Order: sequence, then C-alpha cells, then structure tokens
Amino acid sequence: MRRTHLGFMHSFRQPFSGVTISPKFCHSKGSRAMSSSVSSTKSQYVYGESLAATADSDYKMNGLTLKNRISSVKERFLLDAFDDEYGGVVVDHDKLPSNPNAFTSMLRNSLSDWRRKGKKGVWLKLPVEQSELVPVAVKEGFEYHHAEKGYVMLTYWIPEEEPCMLPGNASHQVGVGGFVLNQYKEVLVVQEKYCTSSNTGLWKLPTGFINESEEIFSGAVREVKEETGVDTDFLEVIAFRHAHNVAFEKSDLFFICMLKPLSDKISIDNLEIKAAKWMPLTEFVEQPMIKGDKMFKRVIEICEARLRHRYCGLSPHRLVSAFDGRPSSLYYNVVDDDDPSHSNCTAEFY
Repeated sequence: MRRTHLGFMHSFRQPFSGVTISPKFCHSKGSRAMSSSVSSTKSQYVYGESLAATADSDYKMNGLTLKNRISSVKERFLLDAFDDEYGGVVVDHDKLPSNPNAFTSMLRNSLSDWRRKGKKGVWLKLPVEQSELVPVAVKEGFEYHHAEKGYVMLTYWIPEEEPCMLPGNASHQVGVGGFVLNQYKEVLVVQEKYCTSSNTGLWKLPTGFINESEEIFSGAVREVKEETGVDTDFLEVIAFRHAHNVAFEKSDLFFICMLKPLSDKISIDNLEIKAAKWMPLTEFVEQPMIKGDKMFKRVIEICEARLRHRYCGLSPHRLVSAFDGRPSSLYYNVVDDDDPSHSNCTAEFY
C-alpha cells in the first residue's frame, strides 16, 4: 500500500483496516527513532485478526517499553460498549461518534472484534439527534427492533451458525375499561367524539390505554377520572380479553375493572369525550350494540354475578420477587373459609 512518509503517529490515526506498520521506521523530520523487539519482518495491522498474534509485542520509544501498544491504539477505534448477561454487548449511545464516516469505520472494527471474542447479540441505540447513523448501521447488517419518540433500537446477531436468540419487540398493547356502579345501580358511561360509524350514539364504559410503567389498577382509576371527572377506588379485575392483530399487527390485552365511585359530579374531557352520564344498568344492557355482542353480554353477566357475590374478581397484592428484588403486583382473589370477612369477594361496590 502506498502511503506518504508522515511518521508513526500519523499512520495510527488512519481509521482504515489493513494499514501496515513497519517494524522499524522513524519520523520524516528526524524525530527520535522507534524500534521493535519483534524479530519477524512480517507486517502487523492496526485492525484485523492478525493483530492478536502480535498483541504481546514490546515497542521501545526513547528507551521506554510500550507493551501492547497496538492493542491500546486499536481500542480507540472501537465503539464504547459493555457486556450484557447473555453473552452480547450493548453499545454506549452516549459515546457515539458524530461523524458518519468515523462511525462506519468504528462499527466495522467493533463487529470484527466482537466476532473474534465470541459475542452474540449486539444492541445499538441511536438517538434521534444522530439519525444519520441509522442507514450506516442497516447497511452493515443491523435490523430494526423498535422505536420510541427519541430513539431507534437496532440489533445484530453475530453467530451465523446459530438461530437468533434476541427477544422481539413488545407484542401487546394493554387497555382498561372501568365499570363504575353507584348506589342507584347506575353505571357511568360515555360517548366518544371519535368512533366508527357503527358505534355512533353508543354509550360505553370509560376505556383507555395503560401508560408506560403504570399499574393496571391506577390506570383504570386515571382513565375514569380523565374522561368523566369522577373519582373512584379500584376494587377488582373482573375479566380480561385477549385479542390479536388489533393495531399494527399487535395483540391486545383489555382488562375490565370494577371501581367504586367516590364522587358523582361529571366533568368530561372535551378532547375525547362527547358526553358522559350515569345510566341505569338495565337501560345500558338493552342497547342494541351491547345486547348483540356475546362477549360484552357475558362481561355484564359477570359484573351482575359479582354484585350478588356469586363471582370473585382479582385484586392486586404487592409482593417482592427474589428474581429481581423489586415489588410488583400479583392479581388474585382471597377466599378464607374460616373467616369469610377476609375474602375480597365480600366487598361492596356502593
């Protein structure tokens, strides 16, 4: 390879694989000579597998021995990353180079280094501020995993002889519906501003999606408050529906929750809700759309059975698991044959 005679440090600054380093050379302006203790005249490389064979070479400069000089310089041209617990690596997105050309070189060298070390999966998070790096990573073989408002996550599976074991993106969205019944056996219902033509005029339960890191019980209380202005206490999960290919080919978990009203004054969310009111339960179930839906009809039957204490839903219990040492919610019902008062099935709803 042709190169200008600019000396030792210049040759190390070139971010390209295959730049050779002569065992003995000096600076073009008569700087101090540098010699290698390696007797072989075989060229050594800044990057590449051949470097491993010369990683223990000693170099002397001004009488000082520099051990593993090539290895330390090589690390400057690798992406900062840390090992995960599954034999893979996670790239530090806070230390990504801003220049696409530098990123390309460092990414290629890093993949070679990780492959040599037997690493498996690679997680690469690219902030939206550095979106110009996305096509570079895709060109090198990375695949889209998921995207959020501020970043895109890409992955790369290194072992060609093994199937990819990286977990896929989140497969479900989670929704809640609040069944709120007052002492007059009136259910809290809403009409949405934006709905399909078949649902126009339908009075339905307040519903919505669970936010990130939000509990099911707190999400149900929040949705009812946002849509109707009514304060509630969470009582139980009465039932849940599992459906597939609902939105963007994702599955859907929908939890029907019984809530106890703490107030009765209605103040609607004008952005989403057209109207809200307390409707007699008998009138609610007689709506053609409700009456003709076998699934929702069964939900109402379950709720009515719960009011008569002939059915028991699931209540949240905060427990700590030894797997992660963190508290989480386990939903189950409690029936104490010796003391029925300890059962969550005896709770009144109004």
